[in-house]
Amino acid sequence: MMQDWNTYRDSLLGRVGEFANLNPNVMKGLATIDGAAAKSGHLEPKMHELIALAVAVTTRCDGCISVHTKKAVEHGATLEEISEALGVAIALNAGAALVYSARVLEAHGQLLNT
Repeated sequence: MMQDWNTYRDSLLGRVGEFANLNPNVMKGLATIDGAAAKSGHLEPKMHELIALAVAVTTRCDGCISVHTKKAVEHGATLEEISEALGVAIALNAGAALVYSARVLEAHGQLLNT
């Protein structure tokens, strides 16, 4: 069954609001980090959102996916642009698996040398 992303996002944002009331300093800190990432103005907002989507996929964050998909579309990202960004995430995940596979071989090799 597919997730209802709109309902999920609304529910999530409600819970985040509850957390903000309980721990406003953490939320202020997160807002500072988020604002600082975009402050230089070297990348357009749409590009920030496409990067956020690729990172959301690599970190497996459903909340990030729901929020940043909406923001990407609001900033004019097309499905083709989003798909290209997701292709980068897929390639990086595959590359990371390759790097960590090399680490397994190294660990195995060290077992044989003990």
